[in-house]
Amino acid sequence: MLDYINLIWQTLLSFVVLFILAKMIGYRQISQLSLFDYINGITIGSIAAEMATELDANPMYPLIAMVLYGILTIIISRMTAKSIKARRFITGEPMILLNNGLIYKKNLTKARMNLNEFLEECRISGYFSLSDLQTAILESNGKISFIPKADKKPLTPEDMNLSPEQEYLNANVILDGHVMEKNLRHAGKDRNWLDKKLKGYGVNDPGEVLLATHQAPDDLQVFPLNAGEDPSDILD
Repeated sequence: MLDYINLIWQTLLSFVVLFILAKMIGYRQISQLSLFDYINGITIGSIAAEMATELDANPMYPLIAMVLYGILTIIISRMTAKSIKARRFITGEPMILLNNGLIYKKNLTKARMNLNEFLEECRISGYFSLSDLQTAILESNGKISFIPKADKKPLTPEDMNLSPEQEYLNANVILDGHVMEKNLRHAGKDRNWLDKKLKGYGVNDPGEVLLATHQAPDDLQVFPLNAGEDPSDILD
C-alpha cells in the first residue's frame, strides 16, 4: 500500500514541477522546437518519468535535475536573446533551399533533407510546381517559408484598389454557458446588450449557449448547446 502512495505522490510531484518549469520556460518550448529545445524537452520528460516510477530512489535527485535543466534553459534563452553568435550556435540559422529557379543541394544536404521531402513540403504549403516559387527558406525551427513569384501571389484588396473595413480581435463573451464579464467589459458592452442580442437568437438564458463571440462593432455570433444532430454521420 505504501508503494502505491509513493507512486501517486511522486507522479503528482513530477507533474507539478514539469508544469511550473513549462510556464517558466515559455510556450515556444511547447509549440516550435529548436534542436536545443528538443533535447531539453525529452531530457526533462525522461527525468520526470523516472521520478514518477522509481519508487526506491530518492525523489530529490531527479527533482533537482529537472530544476537545473529548467534553469539552464532559461539561461540559454537569455543568452540567445542578447547574443547573435550564441543564437546562431544554439538555435541555428535559416538556410535558402531555393532561390530564383536554383535549388541549393548543398543546403538540402546540410538540413538532412532529400529532394522528395522538400517537394512534399512545397505541396503541403500549396505549391505543386517549383516554377511558382521565387524563394524557399528553411527556418531554424525546421519549418519552410515560401516567397511565391509576383504573378503567383494571391490577389489582395490593395491590388484592386479596394479599402475593406479593418477587422478587430473578437471577444468570447459566453463560454460553456458562462458569461465572461471581463471580456464583455473589454468589448465595451454590458449584460443588457448581451441579453438583447441573445433574445434575437431566441435564447433566454446564457446557460443555453456553448459559445458567443462579440464581433466589432455591434455583432454577436452565437453557437447554442445541442444544436442538432451530429453531421459527422455523413462521413461514415
